[in-house]
Amino acid sequence: MTPTHPQDPVVIVGAGIAGLATALHLAPLPVTLLVASPLGQQASTPLAQGGIAAALGVDDCPALHAADTVRAGAGLSDPEVAARVAAAAPACIAWLVAQGTSFDRTTQGDDLILGLEAAHSRRRIVHADGDRTGRRALEALIQAVRTAPSIQILENHRATDLALDANGAVIGVSCLPTGAEGGGDPLLIRGQAVVLATGGIGGLYAHTTNPLGALGSGLALAARAGAALRDLEFVQFHPTAIAAGLDPMPLATEALRGEGATLVNSSGERFMQEVSGAELAPRDVVARTIFAQICAGERVFLDTRQVLGEHITRKFPGVTALCRAAGVDPVREQIPVRPAAHYHMGGIKVDERGRSSVEGLWVCGEAASTGLHGANRLASNSLLEALAYAAWIADDIRGLVHQPSTGPLPSPPLTSPLQSGPMDHPSPVRQQIRPAMDRQVGVLRNAPGLQQAVRHFSVLVHEVQSTGERDAALVSLMIAVSAYKRNESRGAHQRLDHTQLMPEQHTEMTLDQALRIAAEIDNETTAPVRRVA
Repeated sequence: MTPTHPQDPVVIVGAGIAGLATALHLAPLPVTLLVASPLGQQASTPLAQGGIAAALGVDDCPALHAADTVRAGAGLSDPEVAARVAAAAPACIAWLVAQGTSFDRTTQGDDLILGLEAAHSRRRIVHADGDRTGRRALEALIQAVRTAPSIQILENHRATDLALDANGAVIGVSCLPTGAEGGGDPLLIRGQAVVLATGGIGGLYAHTTNPLGALGSGLALAARAGAALRDLEFVQFHPTAIAAGLDPMPLATEALRGEGATLVNSSGERFMQEVSGAELAPRDVVARTIFAQICAGERVFLDTRQVLGEHITRKFPGVTALCRAAGVDPVREQIPVRPAAHYHMGGIKVDERGRSSVEGLWVCGEAASTGLHGANRLASNSLLEALAYAAWIADDIRGLVHQPSTGPLPSPPLTSPLQSGPMDHPSPVRQQIRPAMDRQVGVLRNAPGLQQAVRHFSVLVHEVQSTGERDAALVSLMIAVSAYKRNESRGAHQRLDHTQLMPEQHTEMTLDQALRIAAEIDNETTAPVRRVA
């Protein structure tokens, strides 16, 4: 393998808020931004309605923010990481403002408007254009990236492998034009450093608020390169996805409940009243309570009519538009909701600098397991985490790589014309994966279901030819294996057959370890059948 060169760029895979912020913080180092779709499409960032958490109020401080984060994390959030990220939050907001993001302010225009969300002890959620925070932040960063002379953007190209040297260090990324798998030679983009900012795994589930292309591709790339992954079983299900037949499901932001909206079942019962925290209980609690209502044959609705009425159109224009597009008028009707896969707390294990266990590989955003979220992410901490680690990763890389000589940046060579973005419709393989993940690796889990999922995904991993589809099966398999190994109920991971808490510990594994455990599970579950035969 050809070694890297001082003129080689830093390669960033993914262009949500994590990838874009990292690229901008790296300036003036040369960066190649590798995106599987047109810039701004297929990212989860624009779907983030709630906002960004930051201790900016006169009654607030980073220590309180960190304490709320650790409390929500159900014993697995790292207090030092929580304190560091919470302390960085005000500077992250200021940086976004400097990049052109306009946050909502009071009538006088001086003070930021701070919202309240579940499990926060203070009003500290910063919004942009009501419930369009992610979209507005992403638009500002895209504009900044497109005008940055140090950043080359390679759209409509999908990373297929991480290139490794003889010592196993990452020295680049292999990619193909989107839709060109099976035809043409991969393009190798050498990099002095590689940053994965590939987002989450919600597209593996039949009910999700994520783009359907969110399949954990970065997790698969890192796993195949030998990286350690951590806590993959912790998948956060947003309690109030709008259940109106759309895929992915639109989101009814938690901020609605922060304003006083209530949850009722089809019998008109406010079933959250007996739960500590009621509608503003932690997300895992609300999701399980709603799911129990659905399992009991009830439909569940979010009622905003009393507390917001016509004001919902002004305060939450995004939710209003989503509801009306789905045939629901939130001013006069209750909003049908149900839990849906929303955010992955697990991911590629990284240290305080964002470094993975593989030399030359950093990870930022939802694909990373930093220790912040633990077993249950505190609302509106996700964009914050991406912003904080983007700056720290850039600082770390800047201190390690060779500084380029002056002159124009070399454009990455293209081996074929750019293709259209990834398809929005799941493939036949994903149509097998998604319902299985919902049924067996969803809100409530047990050993027989997880064993069945492991067997099913193991077959797909060995039979599917397409790298992208095999990686989706591979990530699903690793999540199911991790869920099977955690014999307790903690945070977003709830086992019907193990309802107790065990001593606090993380679930860590490499791909080789996951495949070995999967084989053991398969032997356990098939052995009784063989004895009978």
